[in-house]
Amino acid sequence: MDSTGPDDAIWHYDGINAMKHHPTVEWDEHGVYLDWMTGHSGPHHWRLLEPMNAGTGKALFGLSGKPGWRLGFDRPLPSGFTIHLKAPSRYGGLIDRFGLWPSVGLFVCLAAAVIGLVVSAPAWIAPYVPRSWENAMGDAMVGDLGGRICETPASRAALDKLSRELAQGTELRQVAIVNVPVVNAITLPGGRILIFDKLIAQARSPDELAGVLGHEIGHVRHRDTMTALVRQLGLSVVLGGINGDVGNALNGVLAMSYSRDAERAADDFSIDAMRKADISPDATAKFFDGLSKSSGGEKVERSVGWMASHPVSADREAAFAKSAVKGHRYEAALDAAEWAALRNACRDDPNIRKDKDYRFRF
Repeated sequence: MDSTGPDDAIWHYDGINAMKHHPTVEWDEHGVYLDWMTGHSGPHHWRLLEPMNAGTGKALFGLSGKPGWRLGFDRPLPSGFTIHLKAPSRYGGLIDRFGLWPSVGLFVCLAAAVIGLVVSAPAWIAPYVPRSWENAMGDAMVGDLGGRICETPASRAALDKLSRELAQGTELRQVAIVNVPVVNAITLPGGRILIFDKLIAQARSPDELAGVLGHEIGHVRHRDTMTALVRQLGLSVVLGGINGDVGNALNGVLAMSYSRDAERAADDFSIDAMRKADISPDATAKFFDGLSKSSGGEKVERSVGWMASHPVSADREAAFAKSAVKGHRYEAALDAAEWAALRNACRDDPNIRKDKDYRFRF
């Protein structure tokens, strides 16, 4: 055991009273022992000694768990004493324990794991959302759309016919036309698809509409809407419902995007459904060709492709065009009368709202 011997430059407060002692300090591998004229204490384990700022050439220690306990050296510490002291903290407990760079590596791995979990979680959570919950969400979102659903007996029959030909066993609870002046179609939770009237007005043929509808049915088949809702609106939309704020929830669906893989899979579904229904994919290919040109061309799309959720339009055009069988005589998706019924559904429905305020109100 090493010792300092009596020394006025060494002082101690036991934290019990205000009396200052000048102890002899002894130490071994177990800790520090203090001995003064009227008392002694120890061993005080090395790991419990807490270095405190005492100024240049001095040292001061506290003792963990004993407020007011102090051991001061008004001179340099003995060399045999310092070798037992724990290394001072530089960055924090875990970093000091493992080292800076190993800790950085561990943090990067943990961050990557968390990001991977956040990104992948919606894909494996969505299939376990009960169908009844999903259906209720879709029912609440669609409501009556403020009277904007367009329907005549002829348009209903034509849309049902086209939906059946493309569904391939997919459960569709509703496919409807809505009087909204936007070129779009959306899939709501619970197997509901809304086709905006302006999309039908701009479609050049029922075959083109079939490609779009087949794509949306693909999203229903793969439950992509629930995956996107969980990813973009959080689990609260599933666990807590939409809390009556249906308009914002529906507008959130309008604004959300699917992953690029989900979009490709929906295109693949549409191509396969059109093949089985004997509907030509050429019109849909031309639709994507027009979309590519309107967005500035293939080079522009590819330059920002990493930011976009949809695959590049030129690639989608190529996929649909490649699926066409040369020389094959396809059946029209709808006859002229059926196509006219769809195009005129909103005009001919006497009960439809026709004002220009198409914000969703519930």
